[in-house]
Amino acid sequence: MTYYFIADLHLNENQPEITRLFLQFMQEKAPLAQAVYILGDLFDFWIGDDEESELISNVKNAIKTLTTSGTKCYFICGNRDFLIGKSFSEQTGMVILPDYHVIDLFGTSTLLCHGDTLCTDDKKYQQFRKKVHQKWRQAIFLMFPLSWRIRIAEKIRAKSKQEKRGKSAEIMDVNTEFTAQIVTKFKVEQLIHGHTHRQAIHNHNHFTRIVLGDWKADYASILEVKKQGTRFI
Repeated sequence: MTYYFIADLHLNENQPEITRLFLQFMQEKAPLAQAVYILGDLFDFWIGDDEESELISNVKNAIKTLTTSGTKCYFICGNRDFLIGKSFSEQTGMVILPDYHVIDLFGTSTLLCHGDTLCTDDKKYQQFRKKVHQKWRQAIFLMFPLSWRIRIAEKIRAKSKQEKRGKSAEIMDVNTEFTAQIVTKFKVEQLIHGHTHRQAIHNHNHFTRIVLGDWKADYASILEVKKQGTRFI
């Protein structure tokens, strides 16, 4: 059995090469797996399940084809696409998981998350995250016309990019002490997450932390887990 883990593709119309890489992965590699886990930021931003485009249609069809074939597909929301909801799930067969989810990988208890919740040193972002994840705020936002939501999302994204330039790399990385506490809380031996775009396998004292990388036009960060071992392909 094989499991694949990916994150931080940030699919958008301006980078069609990444979309092609994703569709190629879904057609060639993913059907051979027991399950595919997408740990957030599949899209560069998501303003509601009622949004339509050729890109969205192609992605939905690829996921639907995969799940129909028998390979399970799971999703944990990222900081860009946390509004992916029930309608998207029903249309594709993709199962939406909570922010933290524990699975067993060949006898190794493993915690999955996007990774943004681990970056506690970025207090301004954590305050923003707490607000936008409130269900009543999301409900109000989704009541706005699609065109309004697009403009709001573009303003938020532009502001986020501007603020990011002024932050240190350390602030935008995970807080090691908090991360260790989370691992202890869930009583796991391994943690897999994305968000920081720093592909690596870290061996800590009591657990292994695997960081998924972001996707580029010429590189797809795919973690392959088999009984024989774990590697990036």
